[in-house]
Amino acid sequence: MRTNIDIDDDLMTAALAAGPYRTKREAVEAGLKLLQRQAAARKLLELEGKVAWGWGDEERLLNEPNWQQPEPATVRARPAQPSKAKPAKLQRTKPARRAAVARKVET
Repeated sequence: MRTNIDIDDDLMTAALAAGPYRTKREAVEAGLKLLQRQAAARKLLELEGKVAWGWGDEERLLNEPNWQQPEPATVRARPAQPSKAKPAKLQRTKPARRAAVARKVET
């Protein structure tokens, strides 16, 4: 959006010197972005005390002096059961096939 505004020269010179701005436009845009961020931060500050943060009761209990960590549950381990899988059978090649392969090798 094109806008014509009258800005104090000393203020613009100070703004250009304060940041890495090469043009007046960059300095003005940076100032507008800063105002936008500050407005968003103010809205967040208005929510202070209205929003529950943290882990809830667990965090509160950890901060109480008389609270104790519960004992971990005990687990009974059972011995491993033997496998019921049968070993794989080896397959042998047929004698006729072996003879055919041997003949090809000889020639």
